[in-house]
Amino acid sequence: MSSMFRSVIVSLTLASACAVGLVACDSGAGGGQTTAAPAEDIGEVLATVNGTPIGSKEFLTAAERKTPASGDALSPEEKREVLDGLVEEKLLYAEALKKGLDRDPKVQKVMVNTLLREEVYSTVKNSDFTDELLQKYYDEHKAEFIVPEKVQIRRILIKVTDARADDAAKAEAERIRKEVAAKPDSFKEVAAKFSEDMYKRRGGDVGFVSKDGKPGLDQAVVDKAFTLETEAISEVFKTGDGYNIVQVATRREQVERTFQQMKGSVLRKVKNDKMKELYDAYIGKVKTGATVDIEEAKLAAIEVKAAKRAGGMPSMPMLGGEGEEGEEGVEAPSNGGAPPAPPAGAVVGEEPKAPEHE
Repeated sequence: MSSMFRSVIVSLTLASACAVGLVACDSGAGGGQTTAAPAEDIGEVLATVNGTPIGSKEFLTAAERKTPASGDALSPEEKREVLDGLVEEKLLYAEALKKGLDRDPKVQKVMVNTLLREEVYSTVKNSDFTDELLQKYYDEHKAEFIVPEKVQIRRILIKVTDARADDAAKAEAERIRKEVAAKPDSFKEVAAKFSEDMYKRRGGDVGFVSKDGKPGLDQAVVDKAFTLETEAISEVFKTGDGYNIVQVATRREQVERTFQQMKGSVLRKVKNDKMKELYDAYIGKVKTGATVDIEEAKLAAIEVKAAKRAGGMPSMPMLGGEGEEGEEGVEAPSNGGAPPAPPAGAVVGEEPKAPEHE
């Protein structure tokens, strides 16, 4: 996205805010164009475009991003180029408003993120959370920072269908089981050839699974896997999906990590909790006095089918900083359907980033 187009999109958030009453608006000259009243001092007015002022503060912000061609200051021509660019942005902004782009959901998401970053999340800093507070949280929630024992499951599934009766499916599973039992290292090859579940293309590899199971995978498969030795082949057993053969490829033992190892994750979780608290308080204030009418019957009449994904997908991504991916056992808090309050990617020594509400 070009810097000019990005600026137009950001500018459109003001129009969206105007539409929902978040900022004061009035009609200016130039064909009834709507402009947002500035929320703060814009400095000296350097130009006016259809009634919309361009202040010296906005100009300086843009000008400081431009490198002088010579010397250590912008020439008059270069300053004029910066101002001309801002004029063009205001004109493009007006055209975008005419086309109703301020009603675009993506623009409104930018507005929401900007609003929350400035009004809610900017008040939270890493320095707010002392080592003593983080240590206390860690001590009280140690179970959350334990990497549980996991096994890498391989599975072959033979389904019972209209074209294949129960006894025929079981017989086919027993035949396949004999084949892999005779040569355990052929399990992936055989699974890729005969299995009838979503993991077939991966040679039956379900991935590493804890005793708590995995979304979309029958718990009976997990329970059976945890009774097996590494590389052992299970007997044929039936689940709601059909007849199963399971092998455990490898195991990972439970790991307890120290406070120092998990300090970054502890900080993220504590900060997340604080931001969720601030978000709930802020949205509660915004809802006060608001009129919300929901057409329950129309809502109920809309059918939404869940997207099927291999192995199931979590409701929210793991909140992890760069370089800390894979800190298992530390899950993102759920906000019960509300936009995720805390920003992802915050690490020790950084201030919070604005979250993206998709």
